Amino acid sequence: MAAHPVPESPLWLTYSGGEGPGKGKHIVLIAAEQEYRGEQSMPMLAGVLSKHHGFDCTVLFGVNEKGLVDPTLPVYPEKGKEAEFKPHNIPGLEHLEKADLLIFTTRLLTLPDDQLKRIVAYLDSGKPIIGTRTANHGFQSPLPYEIDGKRVNIGQILGGSFMGHHGNWQADSTRGDIIPAIKDHPVLTGVKDIWGLTDVYRTFKEGTGLPEGCTALVMGQPLIGRVQGGADNPEKEPLPVVWFKDWKTSGGKSARVLQSTMGSAKDLENPGLRRLIVNAAYWGLGMEDKITPDRSVDYVSAYKPLSSGFNYEKLGVVPRAPSVYR
Repeated sequence: MAAHPVPESPLWLTYSGGEGPGKGKHIVLIAAEQEYRGEQSMPMLAGVLSKHHGFDCTVLFGVNEKGLVDPTLPVYPEKGKEAEFKPHNIPGLEHLEKADLLIFTTRLLTLPDDQLKRIVAYLDSGKPIIGTRTANHGFQSPLPYEIDGKRVNIGQILGGSFMGHHGNWQADSTRGDIIPAIKDHPVLTGVKDIWGLTDVYRTFKEGTGLPEGCTALVMGQPLIGRVQGGADNPEKEPLPVVWFKDWKTSGGKSARVLQSTMGSAKDLENPGLRRLIVNAAYWGLGMEDKITPDRSVDYVSAYKPLSSGFNYEKLGVVPRAPSVYR
């Protein structure tokens, strides 16, 4: 059995691929956000992708000065204490060089230049990209990335930035409706009954649509309340929550991109959404002929994610070692 491409470390998690179509391919997943418990969802997905599908996976985390996964780190400096604000830190980004696919959930990060440059090197490589939930506002400032003399931001790459909550934050839930005209797209193979506790994001101005080049796969209908099967919110039209596009790099390469604005740790308890993200990994890698409707997307270990939100003490969110999340 071939060695995992990334050495073990107390700062990240590695998952060696089992038998499956993904054998020999390496997926890096990044969890560095403060609200939607990506530190739980990304390891869960890595377990699914490695055990059931054969991919080698590496999960990188945002950590504090003690090397603990810490979703409680602030994204803005305290007023009057700007000089004391410390950048975020994601150890292991050098391993993006060995990645065939990137899946990430980040939110309003301020990273050191050397780390941003490693992320940009991947984004400009022509290799596939999957962003979940807050990824489209994953960084506090524009990336150190220019094409034709113009600065590029992550929303351009993913196909739309966060413009506000369309659904009612922490009040509505979302039903994901597959668009009938595109139901045969490989990413939607075997996908059904998409639902999640997060609300629908708005990513484009009212009266417009997704940016040119984006193709919606799933529309998100805000529901009244937080129960699957709940009634549609009559005041809220459905908006796209999953789409795909190509990203043209500075060197003219074309990268396959999928963005899902659903994707909290609780959302990914839904097997339909979980299957969609797994299918997107195959599609991104040009392996759509290997997608089947019945290959398992079951958890490989206990998965009981904490609820979303910023009330860390009430929710039980505290800094923990990466190993806790395996």
